[in-house]
Amino acid sequence: MSTRQETRLSFPGIVANAIVRAQRLVERLAQPWFVQLVLRIALAVPFWKSGILKWHGFLQLNDTAIDLFTDEFRLHLPGGPYPFPAPAVFAFLSACGEVTFPVLLVLGLGTRFAAAGLLLMTCIIELTVPDGWPIHITWAAMALGIAAWGPGVISIDYLLGDRANRS
Repeated sequence: MSTRQETRLSFPGIVANAIVRAQRLVERLAQPWFVQLVLRIALAVPFWKSGILKWHGFLQLNDTAIDLFTDEFRLHLPGGPYPFPAPAVFAFLSACGEVTFPVLLVLGLGTRFAAAGLLLMTCIIELTVPDGWPIHITWAAMALGIAAWGPGVISIDYLLGDRANRS
């Protein structure tokens, strides 16, 4: 057999080689620090966008935010739906959480706490809008991943000593 024939790969060999190369590329791109940063930003964005719309000024909710919790939103619990108790309080807490937790996530400060807060908010949102579960389960998965694996090296928490590497 000539050298040229020995170096020629079969079709299955070419496919296997391409798969291995693709896996190596994905492994290089999907570095844990990068994935953790992207997860934090991805979870922060929808909550920030929702929260910023609820404010009229510094610590001043707009009327729409309170009206939503008073007239529109209902808790879908067994025997319900039920109106929110103290709708102005829930509107204020929701708006505060939707602005504060995303900022903490993006900065990577109190990251696990912020992720747990957004997970709790997601659970309440699911009780309020049960048909939104495909999005809500995505938010819950991101929040759980952040809470479990931490903020990553691109974070203030990492600089402050949160370097727990959980597997």
